[in-house]
Amino acid sequence: MRKKIIAFAASSSSRSINRQLVSYATGLLADAEVEILDLNDFELPLFSVDREDQLGQPDLAHSFVKKIENCDGIIISFAEHNGCYSAAYKNIFDWASRIKPKVYQDKPMVLLATSPGGRGGKSVLELALSQIPRFGGQVKASLSVPMFAENFDSDSGAISNDEIGAQLQAAVNCLVAA
Repeated sequence: MRKKIIAFAASSSSRSINRQLVSYATGLLADAEVEILDLNDFELPLFSVDREDQLGQPDLAHSFVKKIENCDGIIISFAEHNGCYSAAYKNIFDWASRIKPKVYQDKPMVLLATSPGGRGGKSVLELALSQIPRFGGQVKASLSVPMFAENFDSDSGAISNDEIGAQLQAAVNCLVAA
């Protein structure tokens, strides 16, 4: 039976390099049904308890939680904004956690990050690795891709560094095997 995988870039940028990375990574999955989510489709008011008291829990937040509930695994590629999560990711996560505190519902996950710089989003990836298990994520593999433009060919939409390509293939294989 084919596994259903959801994937998304934890970014709202239309030019997101993390979206390019997560799209490429899902293409490496053998015999899986993949849905790539766009956080822009889950744009919500900035979370606060006052806003929640006023609005309740928005349908889009419930829809996001349902996507997680109905999948067999998750791939996220984190954009790093000043060493932290992007506001778009943090906001949907905050809303979702009010609906289901264990947001990731014990699903196997692969966590990725990339950036233009040499650290490749390592700060946000380390943050995610320390937090996601507390919210029900079963992290099977993670990978930081440094210097995105030097290691990814945007024309072909593929990793151009063989070593990083092999590491990414091994990471997504962990998800399918889970």
